[in-house]
Amino acid sequence: MTLKELNEKRGRLVTQAREALDAIKANTDEARAGELDARHDAIMADFDKIESDIAREQRMVAAEERINRAAEEERKARRPTGEDTEQRGQSDGNKTEYREVFHKFLSNGATLDALNEEERKVLRAGVVADMEKRVQTGGTNTAGGYTVPVELQNMLVKAMKAWGPMYDGNIVSELNTSSGNALPIPTTDDTGNTGVAGTEGTALTDDGSADATFGQKQLEAYDFNTKFVKFSWQLAQDSIFNMESLLADLLGERLGRLANAQLTTGTGSSAPNGIVTASSLGKTAASATAIASDELIDLLHSVDPAYRQSPKVAFQFNDLTLAAIRKLKDGQGNYLWQMGDITKGQPGTLLSYRYYINQAMANIATGNKTVLFGDFGKYWVRKVGAPVIGVLRERFWPDLGIAGLIRFDGELLDTKAVKYLAQA
Repeated sequence: MTLKELNEKRGRLVTQAREALDAIKANTDEARAGELDARHDAIMADFDKIESDIAREQRMVAAEERINRAAEEERKARRPTGEDTEQRGQSDGNKTEYREVFHKFLSNGATLDALNEEERKVLRAGVVADMEKRVQTGGTNTAGGYTVPVELQNMLVKAMKAWGPMYDGNIVSELNTSSGNALPIPTTDDTGNTGVAGTEGTALTDDGSADATFGQKQLEAYDFNTKFVKFSWQLAQDSIFNMESLLADLLGERLGRLANAQLTTGTGSSAPNGIVTASSLGKTAASATAIASDELIDLLHSVDPAYRQSPKVAFQFNDLTLAAIRKLKDGQGNYLWQMGDITKGQPGTLLSYRYYINQAMANIATGNKTVLFGDFGKYWVRKVGAPVIGVLRERFWPDLGIAGLIRFDGELLDTKAVKYLAQA
């Protein structure tokens, strides 16, 4: 289906789902209500799949555009000019590129024997260039390993963001540093202080009662890795896929889930202080197995209005919790959840606020912290350099092993900025 067709089907599914819920009246018998409820859930499952298809199609379009731009830039870079044209003729059009050599290197079992002398020089030059670009990480590859092209590194970071909101600088605040030294950050909470009325001719009070109180939190640099992603040399030879995209998906999925989980529920002990761990209680639900619409409203208003005006204020919960929230209505029968318009870049909303799906958050069950609300810009993610990626061939010969490593930390600098709803 085209993007237009997918969006049209998406809209029809939402209409059908609402019709199913609206058909449940106070006098509807239990069997019929259960049937309508099941129909609603089935429709919304189709809706989720359509949303996934739309996102995948958009990523595909973006990837194709990126590859086309890169190809065009390469053609421009190889295009001879002036007096060089006469000397070089068409030779630059056949110039050996690092990416092509790297693919050949992988598809032949990651052995240098498959490369001629010119290709080996290109591979070595590319490795040096890549290492210079990411020297800030302080990491080097083991003997027999080769760093991958920087293009893959960039694709990897994008893939990581797709697996959870907490590594995305558009949702949280991020701080990129070139080294992993401990980074102390001063904090203060001045929301309880105000000015006072003055009297003409009376000196200003100077008793220290209005002095600012500062604290300190520290951002570390914790090391995480993907473990090795192994695949056969036959696959490297025979695959019809773009190898860089394939590797970016494999490594990005692992690193993305790991980073999002740590930044969500990390304990703060030899690990990031996750947003759920660091946030404070905003509302306790009456039920251990359900959420009421009024409880979401109470959670929203447990956060100071100043934070609710932040450009990064939002809800977070996992997909099963969203499924339960979609069925909630206010006192006038209006759904709390409102569908957005992906064609106009308008996301779905809850109580007029954005929400993000975070699969690292707990399901609705006894004692779990199931919903977050607040200013996620107060949560800082410290990223050290860029991901380091390497290929290891001797250890897994004749197959290949590729792994990614990252360093990061996370901390909520203002615990009043984000509150959670806990089940009874």
